[in-house]
Amino acid sequence: MNNNPKFIVFEGIDGAGKTTQINLLREELEKLGILCEVTAEPTELPSGKAIRRALAKEVDKTPLEMAEMFTFDRELHNTDAKIGIKKMLAEGKTVICDRYYYSSLAYQGTVLGYDAVAKLNLENPKILKPDMCIFLDLSPEESLKRIGNRGNTVEIYENLEYLTRTRKTFFEVFEHLRKREENIAIINACGSISEVSSLILAAVLDVYK
Repeated sequence: MNNNPKFIVFEGIDGAGKTTQINLLREELEKLGILCEVTAEPTELPSGKAIRRALAKEVDKTPLEMAEMFTFDRELHNTDAKIGIKKMLAEGKTVICDRYYYSSLAYQGTVLGYDAVAKLNLENPKILKPDMCIFLDLSPEESLKRIGNRGNTVEIYENLEYLTRTRKTFFEVFEHLRKREENIAIINACGSISEVSSLILAAVLDVYK
């Protein structure tokens, strides 16, 4: 197996189990002697905190301003001297990221148009192309069920119409990106945690061959 560090991104609609599966993948890879770092977007950098304030509607931003904020945060996520993706890869660590430009293309692309968001991200030399994107696929109905089982207050966007549209948009994004030879693995997230974990590990290990 090739132990060169890889850049792996997880995506999925709410309730798909990204956090659980990211942690399990890290454990399995480290058992194989592969050093890993887990990261996420928005980042914990000031740029990421500004995005969270905007998402919480503490400040008003236009859709274009939001897209530019995400792009700037992503640039820093790649290049930061302390927590940058490029730095971690250079240290020989596989980087596992919770959300990346796929989310921007799916969410902001719906408002601004795919091409506008693609130009900000896919044509940006500071933003790395991942070795693999893992999309945890879940039906909107199952997503709502899992969200309800959390016992938390259901947010306004956590409804069947929104989740159905979001899932559809992700698949449209993947259709565009596969033309750019992006490596995207669609994983059925409806099984047990261990079943889904096994499917993910098998897909990821193919990247190391």
